Amino acid sequence: MGNSTECGKTITDESLRETVRHGNEEYPFQYYLEDIWQFDFHCIDWHWHPEVELVLIQKGTVQFLVGSDRHVLEAGTGMFINSQVIHRFESEESAVIPNIVFSPLLLAPEESLLYRKYIKPVLHSSVKYLLFSPSEPEQREKLDTLTEVLALQESEHGNEIQTVELLLKLWRMIYEAVDITEAVPETRSSVRTQAQLQIMMQYIHKHYAEQITLEDIAQTVMLSKSSVLKLFQKNLRTSPVNYLIDYRLKRAARLLATTENSILSIAGDTGFENAGYFCRKFKERFGLTPGGYRKSTEK
Repeated sequence: MGNSTECGKTITDESLRETVRHGNEEYPFQYYLEDIWQFDFHCIDWHWHPEVELVLIQKGTVQFLVGSDRHVLEAGTGMFINSQVIHRFESEESAVIPNIVFSPLLLAPEESLLYRKYIKPVLHSSVKYLLFSPSEPEQREKLDTLTEVLALQESEHGNEIQTVELLLKLWRMIYEAVDITEAVPETRSSVRTQAQLQIMMQYIHKHYAEQITLEDIAQTVMLSKSSVLKLFQKNLRTSPVNYLIDYRLKRAARLLATTENSILSIAGDTGFENAGYFCRKFKERFGLTPGGYRKSTEK
């Protein structure tokens, strides 16, 4: 992350790597107090960084996106985002998220036993992120420690040694939460592959209501249709067209639950030209007809 709310932009290079420097060589650590609502289009757009990130949802509701995962997170939730993981935050209202971005080298030198035994296994694991839920008692200590770290950054006195002390404590808990026996997992997708996937997914999210084709999706990253099919199948275990249909159905479900628009209108608004096809696919996906789904969401 790491943009001031004044600029309200997420600045990245062509691979979606964030270009902002977090801290300096002496102290590779940076604290940010940000409101997602103040960023362009009310989102902190797709980006990644070699540093790790810790975030607390202090106020509001946040949508956190990583690959094909989307989490709606309420105030009080914390998270750890691993190195080189492309992610995005969205909000539909003011959402304040104090966060820190730091190099793991802050905790131990790369050639040290601490780094080799406790830090590198987490960085090289298959874990892209961890969520700390306030409703789960076993997450309480992680959340309390994260809150302490963030509170320290608001103090006027020098706090580097206390910050590193608490980060080491939190890292121990993260290390214990990661299954290190699977630290030689399926290799995490290359940054280039992640960037290509995110660009295509972002195109689908923006144009889902239109009649878009596999060729349209492939053109956003200048790849062949067969290459795009392989990318989606390998990383998301679905095809681009099925991903598009599923995204349309999720948007339709939301409209059914939050508006009184007719089913025919919602089908058209979410990119389905044939209402019968829409109803059939909706029932396959949710186990209910659109009308039945709407009734199930009524209070």
